[in-house]
Amino acid sequence: MKILVLNSGSSSLKFQLFIKEDLSVLASGLIEQIGNSSSGASLSFPDPSGLEKKLTRNDPVADHRQAIKVMAEMLQESGTLVDTSELAGIGHRVVHGGEAFHQPVRIDDTVIAAIEELVPLAPLHNPANLMGIRVTMEHTANTPQVAVFDTAFHQSIPEHAYLYALPYNLYEEHKVRRYGFHGTSHSFVARRAAAHLKKPIAELNIITLHLGNGASAAAICGGKCIDTSMGMTPLEGLVMGTRSGDLDPAILFYLGRESGLDMDELDSLLNKESGLKGICGENDMRTISQAAEQGDSQAKLALTIFSYRLKKYIGAYMAALGGVDAIVFTGGIGENSAMVRELSCQGLERLGIHLDTERNRLRQKEILEIHAADSRVSLLVIPTDEEYEIARQTLQVINKD
Repeated sequence: MKILVLNSGSSSLKFQLFIKEDLSVLASGLIEQIGNSSSGASLSFPDPSGLEKKLTRNDPVADHRQAIKVMAEMLQESGTLVDTSELAGIGHRVVHGGEAFHQPVRIDDTVIAAIEELVPLAPLHNPANLMGIRVTMEHTANTPQVAVFDTAFHQSIPEHAYLYALPYNLYEEHKVRRYGFHGTSHSFVARRAAAHLKKPIAELNIITLHLGNGASAAAICGGKCIDTSMGMTPLEGLVMGTRSGDLDPAILFYLGRESGLDMDELDSLLNKESGLKGICGENDMRTISQAAEQGDSQAKLALTIFSYRLKKYIGAYMAALGGVDAIVFTGGIGENSAMVRELSCQGLERLGIHLDTERNRLRQKEILEIHAADSRVSLLVIPTDEEYEIARQTLQVINKD
C-alpha cells in the first residue's frame, strides 16, 4: 500500500508518493502555473535500475481538477500508482488550523467546514488547500484523507507567549494571537536532531531555524514548542525574502499619512516588497551572497541584517528555554548558506556556541555537525522533509482509525 501527500497551492500542486511500510519515496511531482497557458508538470521516480527517470508535460492545466487528473495520469504512466485502490491514505498540507486543530485529523465534512471558517486567517492559502482536498475526495471517495496543519505543532505554546498585549476582547472575538507556521518542518528536524544526538527528545531543549524565502524560528522544550517567531500571520519575526519581519507597527500609520499608501498597498509593501528584496533588490540568498562577496554594499547590508535578526532570536530563545542543547539550521538558506550560519553564530561564544568554520563550509545530504569540539551547544544542519512528515502523521491517523 501507498501514501500520497498533496500540497495544493493557489496555482500549483506539489505531490509525493510513499511506500506505506517504510515511507520511502516512490515518486515526486510538481504542476505549476495552474490556470495559465504556460502550465508545466514534472514527475521524478526511480526506474528498476535505481536511476532517476523524469516525465514532463507542457500542456495547459486549467484548474486543480485537471491538475489532479494530470497527476494521476503521470503516476500511472510511471507505474508507481496504477490504481487508487493501492492508496492507504492521502495526506494534505493545510496552512492554518487556528485553535481548532492541535494535531492531524481525518477529513470529513465537519473538518472541511472548520478549515473553511479559518479562511480569514489564511486567505491566500486555506482556499487553495481546500481545493485540493475537495477535488481529491471526489476522485478517491473511499480513501482515508488526512489534514496536516502547519500551525498544529505550535499549539503547545503557552498563553503568555501566544497572546499580544492588545485588548483581550480582540482575542476572544477575532482570535488575534500568535499561531506560528512551518510546524511540520520544525517538528521533523527536532525529532531528527534528538535521534542524531541519541537522546530522548523529552530531555532536550532545541532551537530550530527554518530559513528559506519564508523564515521562522522555534523554541522547543521536551519536544513541545513553547515559542515561535511567526505570529498571527507569516509576516512577523525574522527578516525574509520579501517580508519585513518584526517592525514598529506605528510605521504603518506614518506611511499611511505621509505617503498616502492605502491598506492593500501597505500589505503588499510589507509582504512582497520588503525583507531582503527591500534592502538590496534581490530575495535569492545565493545571489545576495555572491554580490556581497564581490563588494556590493547593499547586499552586504541585507546579509548582515538577516543574520543579526537571526542571532537576536537565538539569544531570546536561549533565555526562554533556560539553556539549549542544540540549534538546528534547515530550509534552503539554513541548509546551504555557510555565510548565514557563520554570521548568526558570531559573538555567541560566551553562550557556549562555538562554530567550526571548516566543518561549516562542508555540504552533504545527511545531518552535518558544524560545532567545534569545545562547544557546549550542538550546531546541526538537518535537511527538512515536510512531505515525509506529512506522510508520517497521515499514517499515524490512519493506524489509529
